[in-house]
Amino acid sequence: MRYDFDKIIDRRGTNCCKYDEMPNDDTIALWVADMDFETAPCVMDALKKRMEHGCFGYTMVPHSFYQATIDWFARRHGWQGIKKEWFIYTSGVVPAVSAIIKAMTQAGDKVLVHNPAYNCFFSSIRNNDCHIERIGVFEDIEAKCCDPSVKVLLLCNPHNPTGHVWTEEELTHIAEVCQKHNVFVIADEIHCEFINPSCGKRYIPFATIADKVNMGKDKQLLYAVCTSPTKAFNIAGLQIANIICPDDSIRRRIDRAININEVCDVNPFGVIALQAAYTKEGEEWLTQLNAYIYANYNYTKAFFAEHFPSWKVMPLEGTYLLWINVGDNADRLCKDILDKCNVYINSGSMYGDNHYIRINLATQRARLKEAYERIKI
Repeated sequence: MRYDFDKIIDRRGTNCCKYDEMPNDDTIALWVADMDFETAPCVMDALKKRMEHGCFGYTMVPHSFYQATIDWFARRHGWQGIKKEWFIYTSGVVPAVSAIIKAMTQAGDKVLVHNPAYNCFFSSIRNNDCHIERIGVFEDIEAKCCDPSVKVLLLCNPHNPTGHVWTEEELTHIAEVCQKHNVFVIADEIHCEFINPSCGKRYIPFATIADKVNMGKDKQLLYAVCTSPTKAFNIAGLQIANIICPDDSIRRRIDRAININEVCDVNPFGVIALQAAYTKEGEEWLTQLNAYIYANYNYTKAFFAEHFPSWKVMPLEGTYLLWINVGDNADRLCKDILDKCNVYINSGSMYGDNHYIRINLATQRARLKEAYERIKI
């Protein structure tokens, strides 16, 4: 079956953050990491069937929910041996990250992040009275991890906003250094389904690397992985995510933090949507979606090379968020583009680098072309 990603979806008037917060109805929104595509038909069919029941009270999470996730990561990503007992479900990856930081730190501790970083990482760290310790994406973390006040590394795999897909060698080095210095790793892997088919890389679950590093060692690297289908299938509003943590004692601490934060309940539609997404039908839809998004990337590269040759488009290996070096003062550039061209994009300053802008490519190509034509003028 061929899916139509060129179909324009008018999202205005649906209380959509991406569009209904815009200055006017003609603004093209290329900012927040929220796609403009309808979700997969298999997800919509499952939600329609559940809606027809008519009762939407408190929900249990069935065994099939866990099994769907276990089977998906084993089949699609080679992450074998996940156990149901390792799961903690919650409403989203950001609440998950915040709860894990709460569980694994004390006030005043440092949390290491690769800069630039997803902006919500900063608030999750600060809200837990911890300090942000930054390191460049391609810098060696050894010197930072030697600091005994660094308790946690917050790893974005693949990396948002740079689009970098970590290699096995890079992840192994990260795991070995964190093991050596007793640094707990939180792996945010919400973007794992978006890998450029032509980049020659693949998403490697951090857990598979950590388990290899731990094999035969007395000193174990402790970690938790945060996953969710919400980015891949454009269902963020359904609020569903999982924390997968194999260590019993750490998992109990995280579960306690989840309950303290009161993010331990999920809604029935999120539970249903995950199970429908993690199927062969969902996988086929996702394969075609990836091809479409990275065709958008190729179009963007060619357009900017012709019309904005001074802008350096960074390689997009993963995610659908394009990172572009515009030289200086991205804040001013983004404001001018919004005020003069009516196109809303993100300045890199919110992620830690004001030399860059971030563009969301997960939209219809016609909308993308219109946005670029406006900026060109």
